[in-house]
Amino acid sequence: MPHRLRKTRWYRGSRTYGYGRVGQHRKSGDRGGYGMAGLKKHKRFYMIKYLPNHFGKHGFVSRYKRKKAISISDLESFINKGVTKINLVELGYDKLVSKGVISKPVEIITKEATEKAIEKIESAGGKVVIIGEGS
Repeated sequence: MPHRLRKTRWYRGSRTYGYGRVGQHRKSGDRGGYGMAGLKKHKRFYMIKYLPNHFGKHGFVSRYKRKKAISISDLESFINKGVTKINLVELGYDKLVSKGVISKPVEIITKEATEKAIEKIESAGGKVVIIGEGS
């Protein structure tokens, strides 16, 4: 298209380019609002097509609180540093499980421990102190 026939040539100097005095064809009004505004109204078909799961609740919240467990094999790193007393509650663990082998006697303070884990630690010469939820 020749330059002399383009719309901008005959809008030269008109300031509003035919969109009125108050400032239409500018900013967010031209888009129908900022961001996600209007998804339930004038942008509904956009929402249905591109954001079908935008509104409503999804899934469920589990009421089951998972316990953070540590195995005996993971305690070896503490024992190798020369630690003889390990407080798992202070370290943020809830339960001691029996995976692995322990080589040296060590005292372990925990909220919970499996029978096999207690057996392994006591056979190595150590002891397990189980503290209650209230203390």
